[in-house]
Amino acid sequence: MSLRLGLIGFSDGNAHPYSWSAICNGYSVSDMENCGFPVIPQYLGSEMWPAAKIPNVKVTHLWTQKKALSRHIAKACYIPHVVDDPLEMIGQIDGLLLARDDAENHLKFVQPFLDSGVPVYIDKPIATSIQSLNVLYDMQKYEGQIFTCSALRYASELNVSIEDRQKLGPIDSIEAITPKSWEKYAVHIIEPVLNILNTNDAILGSHSKIIEDDGVNLAVKYQSGVNVSFTAAGPLASGPISIRLNGNLGSKDYIFQSAFSAFKSAINDFLLGIESRTCRSPRAFNERVVSLIELGLSK
Repeated sequence: MSLRLGLIGFSDGNAHPYSWSAICNGYSVSDMENCGFPVIPQYLGSEMWPAAKIPNVKVTHLWTQKKALSRHIAKACYIPHVVDDPLEMIGQIDGLLLARDDAENHLKFVQPFLDSGVPVYIDKPIATSIQSLNVLYDMQKYEGQIFTCSALRYASELNVSIEDRQKLGPIDSIEAITPKSWEKYAVHIIEPVLNILNTNDAILGSHSKIIEDDGVNLAVKYQSGVNVSFTAAGPLASGPISIRLNGNLGSKDYIFQSAFSAFKSAINDFLLGIESRTCRSPRAFNERVVSLIELGLSK
C-alpha cells in the first residue's frame, strides 16, 4: 500500500514543490523544463527513471497560493489532485510536506494538520527563534509528528569518516560557508557541522557580524575547544556549500554536490518515521540548530 502525501507550497525562490514531488512521483521531462528552476531538470536528468523515484509513496494532493502554478507543478509531477484549500487534504493523506522556507508562515499552515494528528515534514528552517520552535513542538500530538531538516544533514559527501578523523587528528576549527541569506540558508551548514561535533558540546561564546554583500558570519567557541565559523555569504554570492575541517595533523574540504540524493534520503527518513511511528528528527537536535540560527540573527 502506498503512502499518500499532501504538499503545500510556494515561497519565493524555493523549488522544493517541484523537486520533492518529482522524487516521489516521477516527472514529465517537457513540463519540468519550464519549472523556472534550471538546476532541477539538470539534476533530475542525471538519474535513471523510473527507478530513481521513491517506491510506495505518491504526492496525491497539492496546494499553492497560485492556481496556475499549482496546475503546472501537478502536471510536471503527476499529482492527481489540486485543492482550493489545504484543509481539503485532511483525511485524504498520510503525511504532509510543507515545502515552504518562509519560517514565519509555518505555524499557520501546519497547525490544522498537527491538530488532526497528521505527520508533517516542515521545510528548513523550521523556525528562526527558539520561542517559535517551541510553539510548533508544543502542538505535537505525539513524539515524532514533526519532521524537519536541511537535506544536507543527509549528504554523504559531508560525512566525516573515521579514517578522515584519524588523518586529521583532533579538530581545532571548522569553517563552513554557504551562499545566500543567513535566515534561510545557514541551516545548510549548521546541521552538517553539528553532526561533526560532539552531541554534548556546549557553546562557551559567540559573535555575529554583518559581512559584505549582506552576508552574516557567526563565530562560535565550543567547550571542547573547537572554534567554528559559520558564514552565509549573502544573496549575491556564488559557489558551493563547503565545510573545511582543520585538525592537528591536517585539513580537508568537504563540498556539497548531490541535491537529489540528499533530498531523497531526507524524504525517505520522513516516510520511515510515518511507517514506524518513530521520531526521526529529534527536538533536541533541532533546538541546537535553531539556537545557532537565532544567534546569527542577533547581530
